[in-house]
Amino acid sequence: MIVEPQVPPTLPIVGGGRFPVGRIFCVGRNYAEHAKEMGDAVPEPPFFFIKPASCLPATPGRLPYPPLTEDLHHEVELVVALGLGGADIAADDAIRHVFGYAVGLDMTRRDLQGAAKDKRRPWDMGKSFDGAAPVGPILPAADAAGLDDAAITLTVDGALRQQGRLADMIWPVAEIVAALSRYLRLMPGDLIFTGTPAGVGPVVRGERLEARIDGLPPLDVEII
Repeated sequence: MIVEPQVPPTLPIVGGGRFPVGRIFCVGRNYAEHAKEMGDAVPEPPFFFIKPASCLPATPGRLPYPPLTEDLHHEVELVVALGLGGADIAADDAIRHVFGYAVGLDMTRRDLQGAAKDKRRPWDMGKSFDGAAPVGPILPAADAAGLDDAAITLTVDGALRQQGRLADMIWPVAEIVAALSRYLRLMPGDLIFTGTPAGVGPVVRGERLEARIDGLPPLDVEII
């Protein structure tokens, strides 16, 4: 039997072209108010977990409600797309490695994650499933001025659930890239989810999520 190699998933780039996605890294608890609402301390230094690239939805804008959960949560985040790789990147040099930025949703099976935490087990299955990482179009960094203090919001069926500012991030983008590059060599095509503000909560089938960061293309997702 001949096995066809998998084609790397891609994301649209504003202005044309597609961005091939390699790995997806996520920063945990990068907003103090979110750490507080989850009953956790702010970690020092930042910690990371991974979602496979297969977590990008097969059909943009539509997320099938995943199996084995009754508590699917939304987490709106700034996503950083890397155009250059490297290891031990200095924070002063980190932004040079960024290709662009996008709006993303770190979808979470909160009940599975909570049960795994209680048993001191890995909580990968709470974070990784088909469609668990919707990401909007990528805006090249050269066109993304003024993001440092941009507003970030998430509404569900028009009701505001999450709001904050990127300036509220405990670790800004440059420090995140530098810290992650000390763990492993980063590669072009890597995505980094940079954490979510307070207000995470459950969604159900039929609801429409509108994720926004001022200056970036919007991301709309329907739970089906």
